[in-house]
Amino acid sequence: MDFFKRHPFPVVATLDRVVAVSFAYPEEVLRPLVPAGLEIDGYEGLGFVTVALVWTRHLRPAGFPAALGQDFFLAGYRIFTRLRDASGRRLRGLKIIGSETDKKGMVRLGNLMTGYEYRHVKVDIDTRGTTTRIQTTRADGSTSLDLTFDDRGGDIGLPAGSPFPDWRTARRFAGPMPFTFSPRADGSFVVIEGTRDDWTPRPVELKSWQVALFDEPPLKGIAPLAANAFTVDQIPYRWERGRIVKPGGPA
Repeated sequence: MDFFKRHPFPVVATLDRVVAVSFAYPEEVLRPLVPAGLEIDGYEGLGFVTVALVWTRHLRPAGFPAALGQDFFLAGYRIFTRLRDASGRRLRGLKIIGSETDKKGMVRLGNLMTGYEYRHVKVDIDTRGTTTRIQTTRADGSTSLDLTFDDRGGDIGLPAGSPFPDWRTARRFAGPMPFTFSPRADGSFVVIEGTRDDWTPRPVELKSWQVALFDEPPLKGIAPLAANAFTVDQIPYRWERGRIVKPGGPA
């Protein structure tokens, strides 16, 4: 099973749409969610949890026909982090702290090949004009996510209370990052690199949000700041074969 957890072969997909909304917390609040060996990638003492909504099409091993791929919706929860490698370079990436999908097959496959902690949810998507509402519901009937955004274009301001001075700064935390980091029992990490030809995010307006994760320890009782909200469309994406890296050097 450990062999598969290493993401042993490259995978490709088309991301029909991605909406990423980042929320700011004091770095010390996020530290319990970040394993030893990773640094929180922050801004002026704040770390960031991103809720990524991804409409995914034809996910499959690289080289396989698109018709054999899986189509699914993903709601992913990530923290911006860095990992120092053997050369001293600080790889910038994401620590996945939870993943939700509408396809049970993707839960099985995702948990076999990654440490991204997939679980199945019911997904309701309601689009009216330029406004979209996403709701995800767990098996027990509780709501894990209820988020509404407006992709109307034009001049859109940062969310009220955002710690960023402008959209240019906010884009540093728009995702996706080049790498994801999954911890292993021996203190090393599975590092997976994602590549794409183009990624030019545009702002969307965050209308409302409710994230159940924020009502769980260690985040419970601490109000996050909505920091940014971006979207991109029609992105061919590739995840390379995972490699094992120990903090400060390769395994």
